[in-house]
Amino acid sequence: MANSKLTIRYLSETEYDRWNQFVTSASTGSIYSTTSYLDALGAATGGKFQLLGVSKGDELLGGVALYEESKLYGRFVTGRLLLYYNGIVLKDLQLKSPSEQTSRYLAVLTALMEELNTVSYGRLVLRNRHGITDVRPFVGNGWSAHPSYSYVVDIGDLESAWNLMDQNQRRLVERCRDKGIRCAADDDFESFYGMHLETHQRKGAPLYLPEVAFRRYFQKLRGQNLCRLYFARLDDGRPVAVQLVLLGDHPVTHTVCAAADAEYLRLGTTPFLRWSVFEELSRLGYRANDLTDAAINPVTRFKSQLGGELVCNLVLKRPDKFVFASAEKFVTLAKTSLRAPGWVYRRVRNRGN
Repeated sequence: MANSKLTIRYLSETEYDRWNQFVTSASTGSIYSTTSYLDALGAATGGKFQLLGVSKGDELLGGVALYEESKLYGRFVTGRLLLYYNGIVLKDLQLKSPSEQTSRYLAVLTALMEELNTVSYGRLVLRNRHGITDVRPFVGNGWSAHPSYSYVVDIGDLESAWNLMDQNQRRLVERCRDKGIRCAADDDFESFYGMHLETHQRKGAPLYLPEVAFRRYFQKLRGQNLCRLYFARLDDGRPVAVQLVLLGDHPVTHTVCAAADAEYLRLGTTPFLRWSVFEELSRLGYRANDLTDAAINPVTRFKSQLGGELVCNLVLKRPDKFVFASAEKFVTLAKTSLRAPGWVYRRVRNRGN
């Protein structure tokens, strides 16, 4: 207990609804921190979660959903594919005094830091949404902090959003419309996964999950209306681009996976689908779409042309436990050694040519 007025503890299943309502109301929250989402992810990947909350009386002021996975040498908590944010959620305070507001946030963060320093995970990494900016209690106690980036598109005002898009992207959207391409939301998982796999093979993009596990994840979320597949389809119904969007009750949605048929990329199907989805999400009452990640690469260059705001998300990392770090280093070296003979052989052979 970092403050006599604050209580920190792990929440029980009977408090899940309370937690989810808290996450939905918080600007630093996201669907990734809700129990329904983490349950679906766990069903597909074998992970499990627990909720650590900080309260004052009956009021939740902050907390974190800890999604843990395991290796032979220990348990760990980090972000992963399909779990872009796994960080701290803070209650939105509207206090007149900036110093008092900062003091309250620091008290909550300190309570979380002190408890998280005691948990036995071999590795603990939290990627926070961009509303978490003051992480001094963590950094002052041995944690490291580094930035990561994403683009968030404001879809509350579609006219403004359209004007912020790159002119060439708008031209491609209009061209697709003229050619009769349409946006459709349906549950054609086979077409989605086929394009996801093809994109993986063509570009070396990561394969998020094996097909059976990905289907389980999708069906569990779709059954609760927590995600939707959006397709760009030709006038004959053929799908040529797709994206998977996380919905939920939070006003910010998240595009977690996108793929396209390489044959139709030059037509502009990808920007057409992105914009069409913005329109549909806005119609459904959502305020923004997080495009997920903005590492410097060609995909991020395209995302930057969609008119979003580049946001900085702070990633907090506790020093790894010695046994976990040592075992992981050994496994990495072993894998490298197993690959070395073939690599050496190819190098010698190439020199001979």
